[in-house]
Amino acid sequence: MAIAERTAETTWEGALASGRGTITGHSGAIDALPVTWAARTEKPGGLTSPEELAAAAHSSCFAMALSLTLGEHKLRPDQLQVSATVTLDAVDGVPTIVSSALSVRGRVSGVDAATFSSIVDEAAKLCPVSRLFAGTKITVAAELVTA
Repeated sequence: MAIAERTAETTWEGALASGRGTITGHSGAIDALPVTWAARTEKPGGLTSPEELAAAAHSSCFAMALSLTLGEHKLRPDQLQVSATVTLDAVDGVPTIVSSALSVRGRVSGVDAATFSSIVDEAAKLCPVSRLFAGTKITVAAELVTA
């Protein structure tokens, strides 16, 4: 049996360049988010994109994986800030998600920067969204914030 299953649905109308769609999650947390090709490849103008949603998934997943991994080391984060930048680029003329760059800032008592970095590396192997992006370049820059 699966640990979790979540569903989102996109309704699209029109041609790629001039059309538009809405993304809705079945949980109710995502409700009719507008999306267009122009918002995806030019200025967002208040609209989202698959890459932004993938970045949100990756940053939140990594934050959870890091929190779990810190706990396994008997550490509790005061705060983790995880940012993900997902890049869409042409590969052999085909739009392809080529990378996800993670930036991690953590405020964690009782740990030094080297140990924190090692724990971040452990979390990188645990994050399911990182494994979903297998084949893309994933980088993680980590910074331990001290009080």
